[in-house]
Amino acid sequence: MNKMIRFFSVTVMLFCFYTTVFASAGINVYEENKQAYKIEYPDTLNKTGLMWVAGAHVGIYAGTLWYLNDIWYKDRARVPFHFYNDNAGYLQIDKFGHATTAYHQSRISYYSFRKVGMPKNKALLYGGTMGFWLQLPIEIFDGLNEGWGFSWGDVAANTFGSALMIGQEYFFDEQIVTMKFSYWPTLYADMANGYLGETPLQGLSDDYNGHTYWFSGNINRMTKQSFLPDWLNVAVGYSAGGMFGEFENITEYRGVLIPETQRYRQFFLSLDVDFTRIRTNSKFLEILFQGLNIIKIPFPTIQFNTKGEFHGHWLYY
Repeated sequence: MNKMIRFFSVTVMLFCFYTTVFASAGINVYEENKQAYKIEYPDTLNKTGLMWVAGAHVGIYAGTLWYLNDIWYKDRARVPFHFYNDNAGYLQIDKFGHATTAYHQSRISYYSFRKVGMPKNKALLYGGTMGFWLQLPIEIFDGLNEGWGFSWGDVAANTFGSALMIGQEYFFDEQIVTMKFSYWPTLYADMANGYLGETPLQGLSDDYNGHTYWFSGNINRMTKQSFLPDWLNVAVGYSAGGMFGEFENITEYRGVLIPETQRYRQFFLSLDVDFTRIRTNSKFLEILFQGLNIIKIPFPTIQFNTKGEFHGHWLYY
């Protein structure tokens, strides 16, 4: 499996760990301003809560380093530190994955610090940058192991994801535009004789043709109106197709020919749901909604690709 699974697994682990922390510490995870859909934060620092949250960060970071060193790379040959330019790889789908993962790691970390009363600027410094710091060791390990390499393009994408989250909180005190992810198995996997994964989980990791990355923006906040449900977003998506290789397509795999295909980019316009703006009195649902906001919700969608084709979908995921 490729790096995407590593990134999403760390994000899911981060979210699950914080859920346990908040439940154990008795911290109210989410409070709404009744005049607007903005999160309110405590004015005073909860020292016990801060210890829990700081401990969660230390534990996750240490666990990530241990996992990378002792499990993920254990069968890889160590080589001198080297660089790898993969900026053109997979038509930049991998870079969108880096940015999206860093965005949500920073988002979850920032909110955890703010909910225990840490001042905004400190929470942006310690939590808002967490997406960058969580992924930097992965790049360093890649640079030391055969088959990968340290990628400045990945670092730039990680930086962008964290910066998007930090910038919106600094200037607007909320996330008006959210980066999201969706995946659906493609016909290319059936044509690849296992090269793009032999199981659904492997397909999620290996078949970049099925990945779509979204910028999901809140309509009411962007238009300064309130005539639509406040949870309704408009989403612009990016994907790619026809890919049987990182930079160019392979022609056979395991002795089976792979059909020749054209690599192309796809762009989407759709609607979406911002779960964090849905009112609920259930703390469980509040926590769940924070996690669900990683995923783009299926909606009618317009699609255009660089082959000159337009498509409409009643539902696209």
